[in-house]
Amino acid sequence: MSGYNKGYISSEDSSFKYTQNIIVRLDLNLSRGKLCAQAAHAAVEASEKARVQKPVWWELWMKEGQRKVVLYVDTLEELLRLKEEAEKLGLPSALIEDRGLTEVPPRTVTCLAIGPAPIELVNTITGKLKLLR
Repeated sequence: MSGYNKGYISSEDSSFKYTQNIIVRLDLNLSRGKLCAQAAHAAVEASEKARVQKPVWWELWMKEGQRKVVLYVDTLEELLRLKEEAEKLGLPSALIEDRGLTEVPPRTVTCLAIGPAPIELVNTITGKLKLLR
């Protein structure tokens, strides 16, 4: 995948037609475990929304292997803008607020999942973001 080497995602060389992109906030400096747990919350919640709202997309995404890409932003404002763009396009999404039991205050927004949805639609929103490494 040519975009991988640059730290960006690409659908050029992919056999996948659907994706779920998970965007995390780096400004929170979450531990790796906390970051993974928050991304998992987002993935499950957005998947469940898609299963109900866009069952054809969800089923095709499940059949082709549930592609997931984890990306990052540096601010809450960037994350909220992405959520707004996803809603405008009618894409299933999930914005995650932490309960505040461990590393961050209650109701801290930690991440966003967009999709499962067609890659071309999701990439119109997240295509310029960098991969989390």
